[in-house]
Amino acid sequence: MNAPSTKSLFRATKAKRKIHPAQMLIGGLPEQRKPDAIRDPLDYDPTPRDATAAFLAAEGDRLREIGGPIWENAVGGGHMARELTAHGFDVIGSDIVDRGHPGTITRPFYSWDGTYENMGRPPADIIITNPPYNEVSARDGHGRWLEHIERLGVRYAAMLLNWDWIAARINGMDEIHARFPVSRAYVCCWKIDFRGGGSPPQRNGWLVWDRDWQGETVLRRLFREGGEPTQERLL
Repeated sequence: MNAPSTKSLFRATKAKRKIHPAQMLIGGLPEQRKPDAIRDPLDYDPTPRDATAAFLAAEGDRLREIGGPIWENAVGGGHMARELTAHGFDVIGSDIVDRGHPGTITRPFYSWDGTYENMGRPPADIIITNPPYNEVSARDGHGRWLEHIERLGVRYAAMLLNWDWIAARINGMDEIHARFPVSRAYVCCWKIDFRGGGSPPQRNGWLVWDRDWQGETVLRRLFREGGEPTQERLL
C-alpha cells in the first residue's frame, strides 16, 4: 500500500510571501519586478571599481609596454574610464549615447570601419570595455561586437563578460573563436555586483585578445584585491 502523498499538505502549510500594501491597491496587475531586474534598453551596466582594478593588477604592465591611449568604446558614465585614469592611463571614451562622462565621443562603435575615410580609423590601438551584452552575445548579438574588434585590427582588446560567454557555439561563434582566439582569460574569483543588489547571479571574467600573443589560450584566476594571479593551461 502506497503512503499518502504529503505534497498537498506541504502546499497548504508553506508560508506565503507577504504582498506589499502598494501592490494590494492595484489588484489584478502583475507583480512588480525588483529594481535590479530592470535592464537598460542598451544593456548598460556600470562597472564597479574593483573589477577594473583587479584586471589592471594582472594586465597593467602589458598595457604600459604597448603604450598609448586606451579606447573605452562603451564608456557610459565613465566608471571604468575613471579607474583606468587613476592608474595613469590616458583614456578616450565613446558611446552611442552621452551618459555624462566628460569628453565622450557620441558615436556608435560600428561607425569606425578601420579605414582612413570619414574618420574610420580607431582612436587608439588598445580597447578595454564592458560591452553591451546584447551586442556581443551569441544569441542576440551573434558575436558582432567581437567581430568588429577583429575587423578593426587593434593591437590589444579586453572585455569584461559573463564567464559562460566563451562556451557559446551558436550563430557562428565557433568560427569566430577559431580565427580570432582569446589570448588570456581571467576568471573572476568573486561575483561582480553591477547593480548593487547584493546577490549577483553570474560569474564574470576578463578576456584578452593580444595581437602579439603566441601559443595556446591561457587561463588565469583573478582576485578581487588584486595580487599575482595563478596561471594554468586550459584543457
